[in-house]
Amino acid sequence: MTTAVNESGHGSFGARLEMLFAIGSGITYAGGMAARYLLDAPSWVATALFAATYLLGGFFTVRTAVATVRRGRFEVDFLMLVAAAGAAAVGKWAEGSVLLFLFSLGHALEEYAMSRAQRSIAALAELAPRTALVRRGPERVDEVDIDALEIGNTVVVLPNSRLSADGIVVTGVSAIDESSVTGESMPVEKQPAVDPRALLNSKATLPEANRVFAGTLNGSGVLEVLVTSRAADSTLARVIAMVRDADTQKSPTQRFIDRFQLVYVPAVLVGVLGVIAFGVLALSEPFADSFYRAMVVLVAASPCALAIATPSAVLAGVARAAQAGVLAKGGGPLESLGRIRSIAFDKTGTLTWGQPRVTDVVPARPELRDELITTLVAVESFSDHPLAAAITRDLSPETPVGVESAATQVNSVTGRGVTALVDGRATEIGNLTMFAELDPDGVPSAIAEAVDRLHDAGRTTMIVRRAGVYLGVVGVMDTPRAEAGPVIEKLSALGITDMVVISSDNQRVADAVADGLGLDAAHGGLLPEDKVDMIGRLRAHGGTAMVGDGVNDAPAMVNSSVGIAMGASGSAVALETADVALMTDDIGRLPFAVALSRRTAAIIRQNLVVALLIVAALVPATLMGLPIGPAVFVHEGSTLLVVANALRLLRFRRGAEHAGIEHESRPA
Repeated sequence: MTTAVNESGHGSFGARLEMLFAIGSGITYAGGMAARYLLDAPSWVATALFAATYLLGGFFTVRTAVATVRRGRFEVDFLMLVAAAGAAAVGKWAEGSVLLFLFSLGHALEEYAMSRAQRSIAALAELAPRTALVRRGPERVDEVDIDALEIGNTVVVLPNSRLSADGIVVTGVSAIDESSVTGESMPVEKQPAVDPRALLNSKATLPEANRVFAGTLNGSGVLEVLVTSRAADSTLARVIAMVRDADTQKSPTQRFIDRFQLVYVPAVLVGVLGVIAFGVLALSEPFADSFYRAMVVLVAASPCALAIATPSAVLAGVARAAQAGVLAKGGGPLESLGRIRSIAFDKTGTLTWGQPRVTDVVPARPELRDELITTLVAVESFSDHPLAAAITRDLSPETPVGVESAATQVNSVTGRGVTALVDGRATEIGNLTMFAELDPDGVPSAIAEAVDRLHDAGRTTMIVRRAGVYLGVVGVMDTPRAEAGPVIEKLSALGITDMVVISSDNQRVADAVADGLGLDAAHGGLLPEDKVDMIGRLRAHGGTAMVGDGVNDAPAMVNSSVGIAMGASGSAVALETADVALMTDDIGRLPFAVALSRRTAAIIRQNLVVALLIVAALVPATLMGLPIGPAVFVHEGSTLLVVANALRLLRFRRGAEHAGIEHESRPA
């Protein structure tokens, strides 16, 4: 029946009409049975009612069968029509009527059940409003269709209304419910960007606190948002398009079933002819009896449940993943993810935040700690270096109250550090190389030991000296996400046996991250082609997933069994490159995705076993004389059973995979 589900194209009204036709065929069938067995009516009355059942029950089936036969394919619907026509040909109008009634009712119910998964996706299209309020000037706001929005427009978002476009917050503060797009369960606080126009022209990922998505729900504040993409290119539009096209990447099981049907259906038709020939020639029974038995066998052997077993599970799995902010590009990636045994993680932006933080402040003597901090903040506040920004951000709150230092004559020493005057005293901040050149007597042993210890832990270090006195050392590092460690534990519990970090950072930094998170190995200093080689080595031992940002790691992701992109809501390239995309920078969704894919694979296996067992039991039973009525009931019941089993995936919960995983905010 899968062809009918996917290709009927009835639409919402057509699906309801199909159900009405199925119910109507049931009424006429019941009337025919009453006329034949309960009422003293002429025989033509019952025959007419059964004929009406044929018309109502077979209408949509004929439409689908004709379409598939024109393409040179013989599928389940065609087999059902042949069986019903054969029953009528031998005068078994009642049996043919019950076949078409139950088949049409089963098809209509199946269509309804399948639409539950489809509606969960289609409902996304209704989230974005059709119009937007565009600010044209200080006192003017125009209402325009969202398709008329241009990049660079400023839209006004009223309280408790849905956003009309992806963009950057220009003015206003509010909490936004992003669950419809990212799967984030809690509202996310939004605030104005410092320089929204600069962010608009930047290729960097927008800060979470400043970016918003079309279709999300605003809280109590009024926002003005700078539009960053046209309506057709919004994150919501991309998600809808990709999930609707999910069947373009069929799973291995799905492709096998498709190939199997191409051989199986013609084989059934040949087998039916063989049953007729055997009955007439070998058993010398009347042609009508042999033909009827062949039609019952035809019903029993039709692979309805087998055909729908995989697509129904894949569609439900893809829909459930999308609801949780995990975008799978069809059955292939979804099924492949469930088979992986190793995962390679990019470091920066995946296991770590991608921003340096001050991790260690080591004063030369305890009483020098305050002076060390005030000196660092005074000098680094004049620098635009990323490490300087980290020091200013993280150490400013630790500056002693009432103690201020002023830095002047700040000069950068390329590849070494910086020099300045702090409160009129010469000050140097830099690496070990810088002080080896400045101090002929060498760096004090305590300072050198602190630097070595921090280096071994993967830190970048800066030594601070003021007026010839060494104040201490500060260590800076791109720190792991708070949820990364628990995620590794969850993946290990799910049976992932080999987890490694592959990074372009030096080996010492990669080792520090791997040791801190409990990964199996770390490979640092890798160029993109080196990462591809590493993926090839991992794949030699089984399915491998590559988790990265979808841009710098694209070659490795493409060469892995499954490429998984982080933060796809902020990167169009990630959506295009990855097989699976985590719609926010939340690696905590990864165990859920793996567990869901494995549950989907299990549901597919269960469905296939049920479908094959039903066919294996029904065919011998019909050859031994089981009439068409019970055969149809069992046959159609098995089809609905596998669909109902697949729909259980829509209730797959995240709780078990996320228990104990804490999340922290991205560094400002």
